[in-house]
Amino acid sequence: MLKHFMPNEYLPSVFDLNLDHLQKRNIKGIITDLDNTLVEWNRPEATPELLDWMYFVKQQGFQVTIVSNNNKARVSAFCEPTGIKFIHSAKKPMAKAFNKACKQMGLRKSEVVVIGDQVMTDVFGGNRAGFYTILVVPVAESDGAWTKINRKVERRVLKRLKGKGYIHWEEDSK
Repeated sequence: MLKHFMPNEYLPSVFDLNLDHLQKRNIKGIITDLDNTLVEWNRPEATPELLDWMYFVKQQGFQVTIVSNNNKARVSAFCEPTGIKFIHSAKKPMAKAFNKACKQMGLRKSEVVVIGDQVMTDVFGGNRAGFYTILVVPVAESDGAWTKINRKVERRVLKRLKGKGYIHWEEDSK
């Protein structure tokens, strides 16, 4: 059970994603979380750097879908100006939204990665649904109320994973 919380990869940010490596693995789609994965949870729109990154990712042939637990108003306000497909109120870690995003992209699970900043929602949900998962460092040090609760549980899970020898990266912020 504990291994369900273990990401396949750990990166400092989405900007460190190795697109060549993904293409060699026949990855064609990216499901990504929004809040504290792409931008701070309270930032209403994409940063210029993120817009450039999303444009580059699309130019490299990847499809991107944002899957967020946040409400429709928040997610659509962020995504519609960028043209990024999205699923709001996803109820992660439930698998339904991940599977829906994969189906909407017309891809197989083996062709899609899930990226997020939370072990309890993004990694656990992506793993349970059968996707390759990538954990990134949250872009902000603060969180919304529910995420603060998840972070406490996450720290315990990560400590157990590290104690069992599953984690091989430096733990400095959790």
